[in-house]
Amino acid sequence: QVQLVESGGGLVQAGGSLRLSCAASGSIFSINAMGWYRQAPGKQRELVATITSGGSTNYADSVKGRFTISRDSAKNPVYLQMNNLKPEDTAVYFCTANLFPYLGSSPYDYWGQGTQVTVSS
Repeated sequence: QVQLVESGGGLVQAGGSLRLSCAASGSIFSINAMGWYRQAPGKQRELVATITSGGSTNYADSVKGRFTISRDSAKNPVYLQMNNLKPEDTAVYFCTANLFPYLGSSPYDYWGQGTQVTVSS
């Protein structure tokens, strides 16, 4: 089994910063990509940022220039540095990973439980 555990969420004032972390554990052969999605109340889950094993990154237009996704190594963990936070960034943030659980397997998508980020105005 693969588990993704997020941490670092919380309450912050507009203009502040938070850093989210996500660690994957369990049966992992290799990771293709990891990323962050978010879901605000009454809205669909949306992409925030992704990073591949080669270090290529992709960001939602709404967070470009404010958020930075990074990884310590080819496997774990992945971070989301969020600066200049806005009230509209308030959401549950989910970590996701596309990985091969073992040699010869197909790749699968895994999700964490989510961490709440609340930005007050």
